[in-house]
Amino acid sequence: MTAACALSTEDLSYRTPAGRTLLDGVTLTARPGETVGVVGPNGSGKTTLLRCVYGTLRPTGGRILLDGDDTAGLGAKARARKVAVVPQDASGGFGLTARQVVAMGRSPHKRFWEGDTADDAERVTAALTRTGAAALAGRPFDELSGGERQRVLVARSLAQDPALLVLDEPTNHLDVRYQWELLSLVRGLPATGLLALHDLNLAAYFCDRLYVLEGGRVVAGGPPEEVLTEELLARVYGVRAEVSVHPGTGAPTVVYLPPAGTVSR
Repeated sequence: MTAACALSTEDLSYRTPAGRTLLDGVTLTARPGETVGVVGPNGSGKTTLLRCVYGTLRPTGGRILLDGDDTAGLGAKARARKVAVVPQDASGGFGLTARQVVAMGRSPHKRFWEGDTADDAERVTAALTRTGAAALAGRPFDELSGGERQRVLVARSLAQDPALLVLDEPTNHLDVRYQWELLSLVRGLPATGLLALHDLNLAAYFCDRLYVLEGGRVVAGGPPEEVLTEELLARVYGVRAEVSVHPGTGAPTVVYLPPAGTVSR
């Protein structure tokens, strides 16, 4: 199993070819083995940040470091040996079974002419089992539901044996049970986790630290109990809320309130 790595971004920026700034000086850190959440309203830059980290976008400013090494010089395959991604869009894989999609996670560790080994097969089976997707192995990936595809893509990332696991809205399409099972799985992995999440209660429970983005900038960062305040939710999200510590979990819990002046039910 690959050891978890440290991640840091230093003054990271991204500007589109048309000149629109989507990230503006984002600095964050994730220590080895931490689960770090990125939260913020729609359009705040969460997906852009993650795409820069896993390499589908090239930052226009700043640096991304893995264990202190700048990733700018890493080729796609070298990066894939360190970083696995579960994207927000669970499409693709047409004509492949779920098991074949998961087996793609082994490709960064192989030369292009090498076939699958017994070790590869064991890793694929273990990843499918660990994500509750073993029963899906023989089914066509493009015929799976959104939640089933998401579990298969998480299994693919586990088969990749990453030092850093990047997940963009991993609980999309999942029912409540699988949301908790998936995030419990991610939390328990030896890899460092970087997650973009919309659900603030899930983020508060499963993440060691949170970074809040607004307009492409970090406006707050730290442990969930320090970051998730009623004042921040009002300012960044434009909502009224009550934040308290849940007696059963010990984590901050957000209860959203109707706008002031709304007639009660």
